[in-house]
Amino acid sequence: MSSKKATFYKENKTDKVYWVDTSDRDGVFEFSFDKKKVYNLFKDYPWSLTAEEKEIFDRENPFWADFFKGRTKKDE
Repeated sequence: MSSKKATFYKENKTDKVYWVDTSDRDGVFEFSFDKKKVYNLFKDYPWSLTAEEKEIFDRENPFWADFFKGRTKKDE
């Protein structure tokens, strides 16, 4: 993530996943659960997420869950 202050938003009001506005960077998708730790979708999913975070992310983002369905935790 760049040094500028991140702008967070939710797709739906009830979501727990915050997306980071990366509209100034092509192909970058970042998200957070607490606005502190930011994940890069393509680099970190699912390996850096806890089981609970992955479950929440997958429920709120079925497109991405399906897109990455072949990925598993590195230790599995």
